[in-house]
Amino acid sequence: MVGGVAGESARSPIHIDATGYTVTVALGALDLVGETVRQVAPAHRYAIITDDTVGALYGGRVSAQLGGAQLFSIPPGEEHKNRDNWAALTDQLLAGGFTRDTTIVALGGGVIGDLAGFVAATFMRGVPFVQIPTTLLAMIDASIGGKTGVDTPAGKNLVGAFHPPRAVVVDPQVLATLALTQLRGGLAEAVKHGAIADETYFITLREAADRLLGPPPADRDESYLLALIERSIRIKVGVVARDEREQGVRKILNFGHTVGHAIELLSGFAMTHGEAVAAGMVLESRAAEQVGIAEGGVTERLVETLEILGLPTARPDGPSPDAIMDVMRGDKKSRAGSIEYAIPVRIGSMAGATTGYGVRIDDTVMRTVLVPTTHRVSRGGDTRVDTREARA
Repeated sequence: MVGGVAGESARSPIHIDATGYTVTVALGALDLVGETVRQVAPAHRYAIITDDTVGALYGGRVSAQLGGAQLFSIPPGEEHKNRDNWAALTDQLLAGGFTRDTTIVALGGGVIGDLAGFVAATFMRGVPFVQIPTTLLAMIDASIGGKTGVDTPAGKNLVGAFHPPRAVVVDPQVLATLALTQLRGGLAEAVKHGAIADETYFITLREAADRLLGPPPADRDESYLLALIERSIRIKVGVVARDEREQGVRKILNFGHTVGHAIELLSGFAMTHGEAVAAGMVLESRAAEQVGIAEGGVTERLVETLEILGLPTARPDGPSPDAIMDVMRGDKKSRAGSIEYAIPVRIGSMAGATTGYGVRIDDTVMRTVLVPTTHRVSRGGDTRVDTREARA
């Protein structure tokens, strides 16, 4: 049981109603892709957008279910989620004779989901697409909610569109080929979900270190993994359903992301999205405690849980606090030149219900918090060769 939600039978599909589409979670769900895509987004032609690593692992398996659908691939990594690859993929589709009766299948992590979704949102003024997430982060967060886009030198996801998928198909079995670094990154988003909405879930995520990070993939606790994925998806779906276009309560999903996006970008993406969000949550929470928005002890609880999961709890050395502040000021979450944050009052409850959920903290306080400190990241036992990136 995770967060008070018991996992269903390890082999029984879980169907979660999102806003206008269904998220299906099941071991072996990758073999349901063809049936699902043809049902929710029938098309004359199908185009699968993936990256070189995921395409080699699963591209043929998905393509065969769609009558030999053509694969379009980019190198893995957040640095490739850019306007150049958006243009290249669009040009390749046009050159291949794809038209408005096309469905795009996004097969990969958060990078591919965002990029392929943006291609789908803009190609021929919009065509359907289906999300097939292959990382934990993409399964529980990036594939849900309809946000698509690309990064620019000025910041992450600054060019994009809301374009919900027709369906999301989640197969936890593909996580067997995911590097532990990326699995940890997904757990950072799970911690965020617990911190913003479910204290019981937050507490039980400590078990992930022993149940998911310690054993080899074949020995992982499948029922725990399924319940974790289900609970996180339900939290994300529940928030998005109340505010699809991020005008209010959906902003709470940005906890850790205002600082996190900035330090991720300034690291040249050497820091993964999950690592950056983990550090961002701690830094934003610490600032919130200093100004009296968050209760005392919130940051300490975050640090304890993140360290158990082998995630960073402070920003990396390198860019100055002022450089980080400059990037944050250009973030799409800023309003009237002021930086806004999603801030927990306590674990499981967020601030800002009366102010639209965007909380402003004095820049002087945030600069103090952003002074580099030492932090620990444990990656023991990460010997897997799959280095897929998974960033929302």
